[in-house]
Amino acid sequence: MKVFVAGATGRVGQAVVEQLLAKKVTVYAGGRDLGKLPVQANPVSMDLHAPVTDLQQLISGCDAIIFTAGSRGKDLLQTDLNGAVKLMMAAEKAGIKRFIQLSSAYSLDQEMWTKVPSLAQITDYNLAKYYSDRWLMDETQLDYTIIQAGSLTTKPGTGMIALNPETAGENPISDVAKVLVECLDHDNTIHQVIMMKAGSTPVDEALGQI
Repeated sequence: MKVFVAGATGRVGQAVVEQLLAKKVTVYAGGRDLGKLPVQANPVSMDLHAPVTDLQQLISGCDAIIFTAGSRGKDLLQTDLNGAVKLMMAAEKAGIKRFIQLSSAYSLDQEMWTKVPSLAQITDYNLAKYYSDRWLMDETQLDYTIIQAGSLTTKPGTGMIALNPETAGENPISDVAKVLVECLDHDNTIHQVIMMKAGSTPVDEALGQI
């Protein structure tokens, strides 16, 4: 399997690349600061401002895409929203069906944005994730999985999670990466929107129960 990781130089992206390589998956790591990536990850320069045709050439030949890119609030429309949508378009043009997208807790539930203090402070980010997620679900024929993670932490991962909990919570970055990677082995996650937080169930078991 060949997997393209979009946003591979970010915090989650780097962890995704590391875990894919550990599974002996062929990785193409798209990002900007390529010095952060090991050579075995096949680093490639990726600009989400580029036209769809350029992105199509970049991902051509891959079997799946894991989208972890984000501007951390600096370029929400061009990167978090339109960049994601253009990569979806490119995937369809390239004949790539599997698309796993990292999103945020309650990304599709706008009423929750004012009820959760941490979300109330990032409304523009919530909007970007909402519309990119809706596009993936409603305007593509991709085999998508959307992972809604709560606040990210640098705490050591435990490999233990809770899926679709009643309330959002913290997520060690390595555990979020593990969920994104393991979704590739769980076809039952296709066309699913899954919220996650730290919990007490092993990742593989939790995904198998979706």
